[in-house]
Amino acid sequence: MILPIRAYGDPVLKKMTQDIEPDHPGLKQLIADMFETMYAANGVGLAAPQVGLGIRMFIVDASPFAEDEDGNPTDEAKLKDFKKVFINPYIVEEEGEEWPFEEGCLSIPNIREEVFREPRIVLQYQDENFKEYEVEFDGMAARVIQHEHDHLDGILFTDRLKPLRRRLLNGKLRDISRGDTEVKYKMRFPVTK
Repeated sequence: MILPIRAYGDPVLKKMTQDIEPDHPGLKQLIADMFETMYAANGVGLAAPQVGLGIRMFIVDASPFAEDEDGNPTDEAKLKDFKKVFINPYIVEEEGEEWPFEEGCLSIPNIREEVFREPRIVLQYQDENFKEYEVEFDGMAARVIQHEHDHLDGILFTDRLKPLRRRLLNGKLRDISRGDTEVKYKMRFPVTK
C-alpha cells in the first residue's frame, strides 16, 4: 500500500526516533509498504518519520545512482544491487574530506541543494530479520545512508545548508508545508489551505 509522505513542516520530521524490537507490530508489511511508497515517488531512500512513524528504521535502493559513481565499475557494481532495510541504525564513525552533492528529499519536493558530507561511514544496524551488522560504506552509498539516518534524528538536508541559503528557501519551504507545490506522489501536508 502506498503511504502518504509527510511534507516539510510536519512535526514528526523534527523528532528523535525510538529503537524497535523484533516483535514490532506489522513490521514486515510496513517495510513492503515503504518500498512501494518510495518507488511510487521515484526515491532512493525513505525513513520511517517520512511516513509518520517515530521509529528508528529506513530503507534504501540506491541502484538509480549506479551510473553516477564517477564511471568506476567497482562503485557501479556496489550500487547496482544496493537495496537494504536498516533497523536501529547508528553511525559510529564518519571520516574523510567532505564532498558536495546536490541532494533532494521526498518530504521537500522540488528543492535540491548542495550538501557536504563525509565520504566514509561505519554503521551499526540490524536488518529486517534483526541480524546485527557493523559495516563500512563509502561514496554514494554512504551519502544516501547519512541522508536517511539524519531523518531518524530529526534532521532534514535543509538543516545542513548555510544560514543565508536556508533563509532564501524559507518561502518555498513555507509553500511546501501549505501544500502549494506540484508533486506527483501521495503526500500529507501539515498546514491545510
